[in-house]
Amino acid sequence: MPMTTHAATRSAPSRDREIIETDVSARLDRLPWGRFHTLVVLALGITWILDGLEVTLAGALAGALRDSPTLRFSNAEIGLATSSYLAGAVLGAVGFGWLTDRLGRKKLFFVTLAVYLAATAATGFSWDLWSFCLFRFLTGAGIGGEYTAINSTIQELIPARARGWTDLVINGSFWLGAVLGAGASLIVLDPSLFGPDHGWRAAFLLGAALGLVILLLRTWIPESPRWLMTHGRAAEAEAVVAGIEARFRAEGHVLSEGPFRTARLRQRRHTPLSEVFRTLARYRRRAGVGLALMSAQAFFYNAIFFTYGLILIDFYKVPAGAVGWYILPFAAGNFFGPVVLGRLFDTLGRKPMIAATYGISGVLLALSGVLFQQEALTATTLTLSWMTVFFFASAAASSAYLTVSEVFPLEIRALAIAVFYAIGTGIGAAGPALFGVLIEGQSRSAILGGYLAASALMIAAGIVAGIWGVAAERRSLEEVATPLAAAE
Repeated sequence: MPMTTHAATRSAPSRDREIIETDVSARLDRLPWGRFHTLVVLALGITWILDGLEVTLAGALAGALRDSPTLRFSNAEIGLATSSYLAGAVLGAVGFGWLTDRLGRKKLFFVTLAVYLAATAATGFSWDLWSFCLFRFLTGAGIGGEYTAINSTIQELIPARARGWTDLVINGSFWLGAVLGAGASLIVLDPSLFGPDHGWRAAFLLGAALGLVILLLRTWIPESPRWLMTHGRAAEAEAVVAGIEARFRAEGHVLSEGPFRTARLRQRRHTPLSEVFRTLARYRRRAGVGLALMSAQAFFYNAIFFTYGLILIDFYKVPAGAVGWYILPFAAGNFFGPVVLGRLFDTLGRKPMIAATYGISGVLLALSGVLFQQEALTATTLTLSWMTVFFFASAAASSAYLTVSEVFPLEIRALAIAVFYAIGTGIGAAGPALFGVLIEGQSRSAILGGYLAASALMIAAGIVAGIWGVAAERRSLEEVATPLAAAE
């Protein structure tokens, strides 16, 4: 039957009136790219810009935190503060991830942003190590929750044929935040503009101001129709999709009228945790791949990027206020990696591209680590080397988030993202503290050992994905993983 803007979701001709038949997913996947998708990416994808801002400020402000008359942190204490942020992200991802699957995507991406706003503003008023660590922990909790709510929403609104490239570019936008953070650090660390105990405070207040703008941008984003249709709210899902289609037609797009592939779903309000864990066990091969990818990239990034400023200051005598100049080109390489390589994840496929980007970045890091240990690199050539390494590593890390957000059933998607993000980040949280201690010891050989460990993890994860990964390119989410509510 041709489908236009009338209700295409209906009760099945069955004695069980809790079963519906719906074409909502197929209608979303058949949409051309339009202004709606662009606005979704801008309003939700800006989360990664926030995270990039926070992470870069933490690295670029390392020298300022050591020189602060109030804080006077050591390298090890800076590493502890960074690990506090990551620990918060772990717990925030799990807690908010469970709530995202239970209460809805839209509610949670407002709650998590509010937590971030309050905590990052409070960081600017820290008075000692423990208050700083507490506020960084809460900031991380907000960002961790954002990852789960936003990743699941974007996956469920973007057409299947563009899902890979879009997800990689959005995750890569982390590095636009890094550029913003690096640029801001050059201003707030300028002694002619801010005192030694005021610049770093202003930097964290900048993040809160940006968050307020984002809060306004999100007001028009609809709830995920895919979430609605599996939580007993089929009529609302139909209304949201009909509204999106009306928007496209008003902009001059001609949409195919169907009929479309339908799905039979059993309505329910939530998914019990016992079923969540049984489902993860049933998908244990996919779970193993997701764990390998998330853990490797988290340790790789957290260990290296969070301590980049300390390497430049301690080994190359770069002034603390000038660290931002070195982060700018490094961030550019990270951003352009997913942009340039992202299309290949939808054309060549997930498995070969994930394996290639993980393997190449691991090998290149090992080579640059050896050159660092041999004192063959200057601050400039080290930055150029890492630009090359992270051109590939950024695409690899983004593909980890893509993988865990598309290979599990819709009902547990946010929690699955949270679990693997939490486990991976929990492992990665040891990186900054470990490298802080290694840098404190001033041994290039010890630091090389840390680089080689990160390199080995990346190469191993690439092999795992190449063998056991899922070819999810250009396939609907329901085809990649059948919803738990699917009725026979």
